[in-house]
Amino acid sequence: MSKKVAIVTDSTANIPAELVKKLNITVLPLEVIWGEETLKDGIDISPSEFYNRLQTAKVMPSTSQVTIPYMQDAFERLVAEGHEVLGMFISEQLSGTINSAVQGKAAMKSGQEFIHIFNSETTAMALGFQALAVARAAQDGANIEDCLALAEKARKNTGVYFAVDTLEFLHRGGRIGGAKRLLGTAMKVKPVLSVQDGLVASIESVRTKRKAHARVLDIIAEEIGDRSPISIGTIQANALEDANALVEKAREVLDVKEVVHSEVSPVIGTHVGPGTVGLAYMAGV
Repeated sequence: MSKKVAIVTDSTANIPAELVKKLNITVLPLEVIWGEETLKDGIDISPSEFYNRLQTAKVMPSTSQVTIPYMQDAFERLVAEGHEVLGMFISEQLSGTINSAVQGKAAMKSGQEFIHIFNSETTAMALGFQALAVARAAQDGANIEDCLALAEKARKNTGVYFAVDTLEFLHRGGRIGGAKRLLGTAMKVKPVLSVQDGLVASIESVRTKRKAHARVLDIIAEEIGDRSPISIGTIQANALEDANALVEKAREVLDVKEVVHSEVSPVIGTHVGPGTVGLAYMAGV
């Protein structure tokens, strides 16, 4: 009899706590480094605490990947419980978290053969949807081969688009990728960005916030085409009203099966900055 599969992901997936609990997903925290403090993402600091602190901060935060001991401990615990483990993590081009997973697996005393590491090539709820799809299948009894195949299918059918208030945070964190060319005009426009091939990429520049949000939805609707079912998740950094309005518009133009209301974690917020709004989707999975 094949082992039950356990799903491990990281805190940038922004999966709401009730779904994490229901589907028995293990979420490992990246870290926010703020001056002398190291804060575990979503454990030591919540999104609301993070944005409140950011408003008056003299020192700006930076971020760090999930630690190797955290990975090793989670893997060893799940293997000891009799699981095969599928770790689904933030794009390795955006974070060293996958490297931590590889090293955490290597440090295990035994059971490495039961650990499988998967690069989502994305983050936020685009990663979240990949993890949710596989966790649901695992809960229904799918074996590791089926879970890996589903992870690949989900990766091909997820995407994320978002509009930032300013490129300052992405630029400072060195995560801007193909968006660098926008810097010259950053003050006058609202950039629409995406995660593509594992990196943050600039899609286009729009004059106003309202138009940028509308563009996010237009692009996603075009990309989804006739695929179904459709899941939509919010991307919002201290911008709940704007994100909810965008979801309502998405419901009008898309046959949405599932909506996940998700706010970006402090680690992602460090890089995109407050006011960021967008949507992640999974379609046809």
